Amino acid sequence: MSEESKSLNFIEHIIEEDLANGLKKEALRFRFPPEPNGYLHIGHTKAIGISFGLGEKYNAPVNLRFDDTNPAKEEQEYVDAIKEDISWLGYKWANELYSSDYFQQLYDWAVLLIKEGKAYVDSQSSEAMAEQKGTPTQPGIDGPYRNRSIEENLDLFQRMKDGEFNEGTHVLRAKIDMQHPNMLMRDPLMYRILKKAHHRTGTDWCIYPMYDWTHGESDYIEQISHSLCSLEFKPHRELYDWFKDQVYKYQPEALPMLPKQREFARLNLSYTIMSKRKLLKLVEEKIVSGWDDPRMPTISGLRRRGYTPNSIRKFVETVGVAKRDNVIDVALLEFCIREDLNKTAPRVMAVLDPVKVVITNYPENKVEWLEAENNQEDESAGFRKVPFSREIYIEKDDFKEQAGNKYFRLTLGKQVRLKNAYIIKGESVVKDNQGHITEIHCTYTEDTSIKVKGTLHWVSISHAIKAEVREYDRLFLDEAPDAHPDKDFMDFINPESLKIVEAYVEPSLADAKVGDRFQFQRLGYFNVDNDTTSEKLIFNKTVGLKDSWAKQQPAQNKNQNQQQPKQNIPQRKAIDVIQQLGKKYTNLPEAKQQKVKAEILELANKVSYEELEPLFNTAVKKVGTRIAAMLALSVLIKNGQEKNSAVVEFIEKALDDKNELLVAEAKAI
Repeated sequence: MSEESKSLNFIEHIIEEDLANGLKKEALRFRFPPEPNGYLHIGHTKAIGISFGLGEKYNAPVNLRFDDTNPAKEEQEYVDAIKEDISWLGYKWANELYSSDYFQQLYDWAVLLIKEGKAYVDSQSSEAMAEQKGTPTQPGIDGPYRNRSIEENLDLFQRMKDGEFNEGTHVLRAKIDMQHPNMLMRDPLMYRILKKAHHRTGTDWCIYPMYDWTHGESDYIEQISHSLCSLEFKPHRELYDWFKDQVYKYQPEALPMLPKQREFARLNLSYTIMSKRKLLKLVEEKIVSGWDDPRMPTISGLRRRGYTPNSIRKFVETVGVAKRDNVIDVALLEFCIREDLNKTAPRVMAVLDPVKVVITNYPENKVEWLEAENNQEDESAGFRKVPFSREIYIEKDDFKEQAGNKYFRLTLGKQVRLKNAYIIKGESVVKDNQGHITEIHCTYTEDTSIKVKGTLHWVSISHAIKAEVREYDRLFLDEAPDAHPDKDFMDFINPESLKIVEAYVEPSLADAKVGDRFQFQRLGYFNVDNDTTSEKLIFNKTVGLKDSWAKQQPAQNKNQNQQQPKQNIPQRKAIDVIQQLGKKYTNLPEAKQQKVKAEILELANKVSYEELEPLFNTAVKKVGTRIAAMLALSVLIKNGQEKNSAVVEFIEKALDDKNELLVAEAKAI
């Protein structure tokens, strides 16, 4: 195997194999298909990077297609935000498209399927349809409307389109196989009545296509060669293929390419939550200022904090493409922004916690403009002039009245170098009535060849500019805030995640513009915030010069690791822990079962319905996992989850099971 072949990820291997088997390179086409119902976050950057990265690698077009089939949740605001985020990341789409562009084509194809006897109008309630659908181990049964005549189906579907019926009275279903092993293939819904205005089509339509019908056919219409999505869509692949096989015969010459769906693992990040519901809670409860708060994992939040497109793209590239879900350490993302800004950010001096220094042997009215290098990593960055005067500010932490031999900053009787300036020596201090140091008196020497170990940053008091500095830290103190069985993710909010200070910066920053990035020497990387005005300069801390968490983490985790069982290590999601606990549930003694049951019930408060629903399809022999899922479901229902068709199916299947424990939990619901 060549070195180039070894470096390919599994998706690239698939593409290379397709090319070797006759697929023409010019036929390659990809897409990124977000639903415009919210803001993109760091988790989306992986999907964006994969699709657009493949486009760049193979010089193939990538469509930006908005899957806008649910007018109840979608808004133009989200469309605009998504476009801005993708453009900012540096990606260019070949075409801006919308699933709503294909509403008429999808409708026409649905009519043809009805005419072929492969789709029908069902007039039952959702509960009735769920009962007939069966379970993963029991086949479904035909409903009373499954064998309606083609003429009646055509008439009803037309009247659905014309707005004659109320929401929930009729749906269009594909006529596949009610006994199919994959429950998604048991006559899935294709259309529902939804009398809501669409952000693009207005009130032209009152029936809207379902995701599974729309998604694959949109890929087919656009002649996408490889449809890439995250792992939760793997069970949908069979239905994806069935739909495209049905419509292929209608336009095989005009649309010869049949897309291929393949799945990859999501991006999960430590010290971060990705749940849109939980992120919304942070906004609604004013934990953060909004979706673009620099502590948020949204792309707009990262952009406002000072992250660069290059750093995020490098992060996605470093993470790579995997087939299994895993958790990436947020330190890797922070490393990527440090590496990028180290090469590009101009160095400047700023003092965040100032104390006054008076250089007693420096002339009172003298000002020197000293030369300072802008970036030692970039020879083309050049130099700037910084003013030096008798009175300067340094950081309070950079002075101790008395210190040991290993203290290399300023102290009485010892010398230290001022960055880009002279060497000073601490002589005395002035204190207020409470004993706090208000001034440090020093002397200076122009002999800069003297060897000293410490170098301090500083600003000239008479020239410094006041600025507000927002020092951000990680929003959560725990690396997996939503994976603890006995605590709410909000319990791990870092109370020190935002600290606002009044700082003093060198005068060269007077003309800094919103978005400009700098290294405050010895402090970290900062950028100019959107709230900056002509009267007030505001900086955000992007990241420190070093990982300040690296030394804290072992001490913080030591006690946690001693107290928690191995299966509950913090980085795991609650749903994964529930699944793990369920695996051996039936083999445990009764006392242990009760303990694990209590743990599952507590964990379930951290689980969303979307996370739990895939466990409904667990194989019948995996009784423990099904019991764990039933226990979790009981909590969700108690917390307000409705008993939809999938829930009813799951419960009915459990009631018919031979395992008494599972039947008992199902009856309890």
